[in-house]
Amino acid sequence: MTTQQIPGSTGQAGASEGAYSPETEARLRADIEQIKSRYPSGHERSALIPMLHLVQSEDGYVAPRGIALCAETLGLTLAEVSAVATFYSQFRRHPAGEYHVGVCTNALCAVMGGDEIWQAVAEHTGLGNDETSEDGRISLERIECNAACDYAPVVMVNWEFFDNQTPASAVDMVSRLERGEDVAPTRGPETLPTFRENERVLAGFEDGRADEGMGAGEASLLGLRIARENGWTAPKEESK
Repeated sequence: MTTQQIPGSTGQAGASEGAYSPETEARLRADIEQIKSRYPSGHERSALIPMLHLVQSEDGYVAPRGIALCAETLGLTLAEVSAVATFYSQFRRHPAGEYHVGVCTNALCAVMGGDEIWQAVAEHTGLGNDETSEDGRISLERIECNAACDYAPVVMVNWEFFDNQTPASAVDMVSRLERGEDVAPTRGPETLPTFRENERVLAGFEDGRADEGMGAGEASLLGLRIARENGWTAPKEESK
């Protein structure tokens, strides 16, 4: 049995309903001040998106108490913060799993097998789109595009790439995560960070793992290599 956790319901969301403990709130406020300091005076509200990633790294989703904290520290209304939090799909409205699996079923990935991957992973986990397992281990999302068409079909877990997937390889990867095994993304860190760990990175706090693993691969660099071999360059703007 699976469940879609909703703020205000029992289960995973319950721990995020009340106020932050004094220790947690003090820590978050210190981080928020660091985020705000990156922006010019008078433009602190530009810090809202990384701040939302910060509170999501704490609660596993953008909880009401996180929205309230962001609103208070930026002098915004709850409606203004909620409007941003509900506009961007990376911000979850109920707790994501420790490993948030996103299967791309946009045009290229779909024709390369993304739909079959989605069906296989959904059947294996018993989850539908935007649902989280009862144990909080896995959540599943049907992604519009993972921005990695050169490696289609692609699955992302906690925003890390798993390229050139098949139904069998995707199910095997999810099974290993369910068993608590370490899994290595195709590109990026040597082991997969948790959802909350990567959310803190998206808030702007580096984890020291930026240079781990492979970055851009051959498929991404092929066009550049061909251009260099043929001496092709971008047209230069003519001086007037």
